[in-house]
Amino acid sequence: MRAMTVVLVTAGIALGACTTTKSAPPLKAGAMLESRSGSSVSGHVDLVESAGQLRAHVELAGLAPGSEHGFHVHEKGDCSAPDASSAGGHFNPTSTAHGRSGVPPHHAGDLPSLIADANGKVRADLLLEGVTLAAGPTSIVGRAFVVHRDRDDYTSQPAGNAGPRLACGVITAR
Repeated sequence: MRAMTVVLVTAGIALGACTTTKSAPPLKAGAMLESRSGSSVSGHVDLVESAGQLRAHVELAGLAPGSEHGFHVHEKGDCSAPDASSAGGHFNPTSTAHGRSGVPPHHAGDLPSLIADANGKVRADLLLEGVTLAAGPTSIVGRAFVVHRDRDDYTSQPAGNAGPRLACGVITAR
């Protein structure tokens, strides 16, 4: 009986070693961006977070052909104001200076600028750093994406002098 117990325990350990652990399913979120400040800019952002990387696919229309625009995560998930001022300032959970995404210092809401093509459209794939879709202080779920009229100068504080808010969309989990 004792030999049988040892064999069963050994078999159980061996089987346990053969099982694979499943990786967590990707987290998904997105935002529908609607026109603000009298613009005709609209579009969407689809977000997928997997293996520690948060990727965004951005599609916009209604921009001036060839124009460059500041693009940021704002602190509040409220796009109700006609000028999107209800979205508050840039998302900045670490109270860091404004700057260029990927080049310290910069705050979590700083994203790469978007450049419209000859038809006033944007299709861009971005890697977002310093933010997550998971619950916590750097989560962007429940916040807002904002597209600005002008390019971000990456130096003016606190927001890069990117001008009026042309489109806004609340980020929601999917």
